[in-house]
Amino acid sequence: MKRIAILGSTGSIGTQALDLCRLHADEFEVSALVARHNYERLFEQVRAFRPRLAGLVDPIPMSEIPEDLRFCQWVMGDEANHAAAAEVPCDMVLVAVVGIAGLPSVMDAMKAGRDVLLANKEALVTGGHLVMEEAKRQKIALLPVDSEHSAIFQCLEAANGNPVRRLLLTASGGPFRTWDRARIEQATLADALRHPNWSMGQKITVDSASMFNKALEIMEARWLFDIPSERISVVIHPESILHSAVEFEDGAVIGQMGTPDMHLPILYAMTYPRREPTGRPALDLFSVGALHFEKEDQERFPALRLARECLRAGGAACTVLNGANEVANEAFRQGRIPFGRITETVEHVLEKLPPLPAGTLEDIYEADHLAREAAGAFLI
Repeated sequence: MKRIAILGSTGSIGTQALDLCRLHADEFEVSALVARHNYERLFEQVRAFRPRLAGLVDPIPMSEIPEDLRFCQWVMGDEANHAAAAEVPCDMVLVAVVGIAGLPSVMDAMKAGRDVLLANKEALVTGGHLVMEEAKRQKIALLPVDSEHSAIFQCLEAANGNPVRRLLLTASGGPFRTWDRARIEQATLADALRHPNWSMGQKITVDSASMFNKALEIMEARWLFDIPSERISVVIHPESILHSAVEFEDGAVIGQMGTPDMHLPILYAMTYPRREPTGRPALDLFSVGALHFEKEDQERFPALRLARECLRAGGAACTVLNGANEVANEAFRQGRIPFGRITETVEHVLEKLPPLPAGTLEDIYEADHLAREAAGAFLI
């Protein structure tokens, strides 16, 4: 059996991964479960899967752990993710935490020799070169869980030596696909959370509406597949049926299609290189009827332009973009700024800060700190 640790177990990706562990109970043993703060759901998961370790990043007193759950080791605070990623015996670590907090967990898991199932974009956005170097040094598998990157990964499996011309990264267009820029800038939180196809957490859903989610995916793809940003094209595809595709030098375009459901990419990473049934309905092309594709619009969604500019700039520019966006995204969700100020904040911080190095993890954390500080000051 494969032993798996799940960081972010109570979120959307974590709960779906546990659905798959339950479906394939003869193949997976859950070694560790860590949540940020949803202790009630975590208690239910610990009862069901009986891991060796459980943890909460936002701690609660040990006296509040129910008696029937004290059979396993409990870790509270920032050490919870480290203990699950690097200390509990396991074969693979699913990193499904949000934000730059995922970077140390990815590094911890790799240094401990565990394969990483990556559902955290920011680890590669902020520390891509360090993560990929460590993966190569440790000779471990870094398997994408994002639906778009999983699709590209699956398509590349069929390359058979055919050189890649470009990656076609699909995007639904989000709730504002047909809105003009003036209307987008005045969108409400309810508007932004009304994603047409996917069910995700609030932060990622707002990022999808602003297209910063796709900007981060461009950065992630650059490192994951070792390809420059000018060879990564964003294709607006409102049905979310084609999850992404690869265009090869011989003119072939190979894509991966499926329903807008995360069970398949999660399970493919868990079982790679084998394929196992997800227990979910297969795609019915006859009910879909038609698929539509549009070019990206950097005027209405400047995040796509900023992503490429940051990749060209190098250093810690991508870290700065990510940190500023996290601050602005949270401010919008708290009702402190209008939607249009998210992009305005990120552009301001990128212009304000000088070029910063990204040679070490300490450099990256310092750049993240400076970006958040500058974004916070701009939003006062």
